[in-house]
Amino acid sequence: MTQTTQTTQARAAAESAGPGTAGEGALPGPAGDDGAGRGGGEECEAQEAALILAQTRASVDPEMRRAVEALPGSIRRVARYHFGWEHADGTPAAGNGGKAVRPALVLAAARALGGRAERAVRAAAAVELTHNFTLLHDDVMDRDATRRHRPTAWTVFGDADAILTGDALQAQALRLLAEDAHPAAPAAAARLAACVVELCAGQSTDVALEGRDPRAVSLAETLTMAEAKTGALLGCACAIGGLYAGAGQEEAAALDAFGRAAGLAFQLIDDVIGIWGDPARTGKPAGADLAVRKKSLPVVAALASGGPAAEELAALYGPPGPGKEGEAELEAIAMAVERAGGRDWAQARAADEMARALDQLARAVPVPEEAGGLLSLAEFVTRRGY
Repeated sequence: MTQTTQTTQARAAAESAGPGTAGEGALPGPAGDDGAGRGGGEECEAQEAALILAQTRASVDPEMRRAVEALPGSIRRVARYHFGWEHADGTPAAGNGGKAVRPALVLAAARALGGRAERAVRAAAAVELTHNFTLLHDDVMDRDATRRHRPTAWTVFGDADAILTGDALQAQALRLLAEDAHPAAPAAAARLAACVVELCAGQSTDVALEGRDPRAVSLAETLTMAEAKTGALLGCACAIGGLYAGAGQEEAAALDAFGRAAGLAFQLIDDVIGIWGDPARTGKPAGADLAVRKKSLPVVAALASGGPAAEELAALYGPPGPGKEGEAELEAIAMAVERAGGRDWAQARAADEMARALDQLARAVPVPEEAGGLLSLAEFVTRRGY
């Protein structure tokens, strides 16, 4: 497959992310993924991504469970619940702990550069533990009540236990790397620690934006925030996988840039889903982002578009009602965002980011066939169902 073909497919993947598109929650795959597959080449690519994710989960889960089992009892209980391994009462559960995209990127990057993926399993687990630390903390700060189709940890165990469990998962992530004998482990630990600082900066900006007048929020700062919150860890995962395969500085930087761009494409589509997503697939109420007046990328782009539609949206996007807005009110806001061009802009920008990601991937992995796993995962995260 040529790089031109890869770019064309990626653009089509992002641009097709609209109502009825098969995607997250709709791929035949691991950990409870369900729904109809897609035909032709898309179906093959979906199956490849599902296989990669299933294999990743099978290899990384034992490391994850060992890390969690090493935690103190009360924190261990919250972690088991968060990962879907137990119900709130402590009885076993068969729920999923996420799709394992980030650890899959670690292993796929290692393979793409000719490394042995099995030697990077601990690093992959460290990345996934870090991701889940951020989820636990973000849910508390954002007051999100649902994740992975069930109550979030803080709603079940309280803020303090959820925060402390997140802290413990982050510590375990760095411990895995500190105890790893692989020569790339110190560099990976340093990169992951720097990534956590960037993640925190992104979340801090996100929280600050929520208190500002929506018309005073610029698109540029929202894009920067989104890259820090989402793209940084995806880029870090790719770079760490490269380091474990002996990547040089330039290769690691290109892998990082690939993951960041794919992550931003993911966030753009995720923000679209946050407004127009199907609750049966997302696990969150319809219009959840609008209900709390989230400064998501489609909203900010719509507000910045100018014209009557933007003014209409600005009038509607004042302080949210205290839990009293019904579906009709939220649907009116969603329609205003769409009329002002927010949805079209987000989907087009996602396609552009995927093209940028693939340009960077070609720099790190010049032979397209060797980059197949990374490409499949990048397309997976931007083909998401509504």
